[in-house]
Amino acid sequence: MTNFLNEISKYKIISIIGLAKNVSKTTTLNYIIKNLEGYKLGLTSIGRDGEKYDVITQLPKPRIFIKRGTIVATAKQSFEASEVKMDILKITEFNTPLGEILILKALSDGLIELAGPSINKYLQEICLDLKNFGCDLILIDGAFDRRSYAAPIISDATILSTGASVSEDMQNVINLTVHTIELLNLESEEDNEIKNIAQDILKKSKVGIIDNKNSIKLLNVLTPLDAAKDIAKVLNENSKYIVIKGALTNKLLEDLMSLTEKYKEVTFLVEDATKLFLSKKIMKKFQNKGGIIKILNPIKVIAVTINPTSPLGYRFEKNTFLNLMKKNLDVPVFDLGTDN
Repeated sequence: MTNFLNEISKYKIISIIGLAKNVSKTTTLNYIIKNLEGYKLGLTSIGRDGEKYDVITQLPKPRIFIKRGTIVATAKQSFEASEVKMDILKITEFNTPLGEILILKALSDGLIELAGPSINKYLQEICLDLKNFGCDLILIDGAFDRRSYAAPIISDATILSTGASVSEDMQNVINLTVHTIELLNLESEEDNEIKNIAQDILKKSKVGIIDNKNSIKLLNVLTPLDAAKDIAKVLNENSKYIVIKGALTNKLLEDLMSLTEKYKEVTFLVEDATKLFLSKKIMKKFQNKGGIIKILNPIKVIAVTINPTSPLGYRFEKNTFLNLMKKNLDVPVFDLGTDN
């Protein structure tokens, strides 16, 4: 497990994302807190974590145990529910359903609840606050249905958590995890001139086309979701890139494939891999027909952590699950529930 901790120590802000509830995100967080020595840690969350029972399923959850000196950004109600004495370092202006976000310093070891902001811009500013209060490493514990905080504008690296609660079928869990890693590790655009042009398009429009002379055409669409007809109308033999602001979805690719063949050998560019909402089936169909997808800002996935047990009462054979994950993935895989 030394390799896991050594890799973590290379980064300043790490996000932990999950494929479902109860897949080991909090276990991963606790493992890092317990075992990483010599660091002043900062903690926050995009959702709510550390409570005794899940507010939706009412199933018991692992608690978050922190050490004295840890800096925490959490909502007022979560602060009041925590079992640690803390000093308030800053009262932010960021409101959540659980109250205003506070920046706090732990005066003792103990259990806490985390509930951070749900808006990426606020999360960026809170991470800056945590850095300003001297944190060497910031960990973002996230909601299972939110991946945007893994975007490189927020975090330097990402850990993906997966496990039996995703599906009762082990192979389904492996397949979904592999597909998610493939999306997160999708090839990035290397041409700096194209990247600069694309960034300019993103400031002005939801969809833009770059041709072989690096000229651009901005499309007047409200959202990329229903933009296939508009894109098909303007694509020609000179089109080289289609820049998408926001989500790239199954619907857009399916609609485009049904309308034209002109997308072939044209590269779709999206901001980062958190904007990809594509099934394996549709993505492979698009690629096999000559479609290309790249991202502008790459995400660094440094590890996958697994939980072979579901709170619904079933479990996978842990060594089989771990070994199959390692066999199918090109990133390090750890079962921190047993390896701590």
